[in-house]
Amino acid sequence: MAEKSVVVIGLPESGKTTYLAAFWHVLLEADINSKLKFSVLRSGNTEHLNQIADLWRQAHKQERTSVSGDRVVNVMVRDDDGNIDSVSFPDVAGEAFRQMWEERECDQEISRMILSNGVMFFIHADTIKAPGWIVDDRVQSENAGIAYETENNGIPLAWTPRMAPTQVQVIDLLQSLQNPPFDVGPRKLALVLSAWDTVEAEKLSPKDYLAKRMPLLRQYLTNGLNDGWTFRIYGISAQGGDYDKKSQPTVAADNLRELSSPTERIKVEYDGNISHDLTEPLHWLLR
Repeated sequence: MAEKSVVVIGLPESGKTTYLAAFWHVLLEADINSKLKFSVLRSGNTEHLNQIADLWRQAHKQERTSVSGDRVVNVMVRDDDGNIDSVSFPDVAGEAFRQMWEERECDQEISRMILSNGVMFFIHADTIKAPGWIVDDRVQSENAGIAYETENNGIPLAWTPRMAPTQVQVIDLLQSLQNPPFDVGPRKLALVLSAWDTVEAEKLSPKDYLAKRMPLLRQYLTNGLNDGWTFRIYGISAQGGDYDKKSQPTVAADNLRELSSPTERIKVEYDGNISHDLTEPLHWLLR
């Protein structure tokens, strides 16, 4: 049995907890021929996993992971060849990674998780903050009737790291993983464009969508990763549509609940192949 770990990275609300909820459902339900099968839960909060999976099945929104409530799940999985792996799968608040970008600080527990050889990096496909010119931001604010300047004698708003485009923040975090104290040598990177169903109308592959919306990140993945790093770009819809909002049912959520199996709402796209198998990127990271 191999001891392997995967670190799950992403800014707040990038889809990490929703993925874990759906992943746990797929392992336990076993209603598709997934690449990885459940063997045993070695450690972790079963109550937490069952709770988020139940919310997912009911098409209810997940509560945001608390910074102080980071959880690490250690589960044994097996593949069709009989290989068994013990995988550490952390459910870590996005604020922890935002802190690395904005404040250049990292919690000790997070720093230990980051040493994993497998990396799943989540980016919400429909909330990507694109680069913009200050003059354009000002015109848009004025047209919308929003004050661009503070009330302090018209002094312009100060720039903060949170204003940076999404691709800049992602590249900075990836660079951190390739430099001391987090450099552990070659790694596998599964870049996950989550909420993939919200951008499907553009009819682009995950790779082409990334190149269109985050060209700098696409170039960095191709030319900026350290020797030995390999990557894949996945489009994943673990949610499948809009969920209930503040306990108020929505038509989209009702439609999801009417599916014969909750697993049917899952969509995983990579290199022209589409499936319901949420274990696919994890399987690639482990092999």
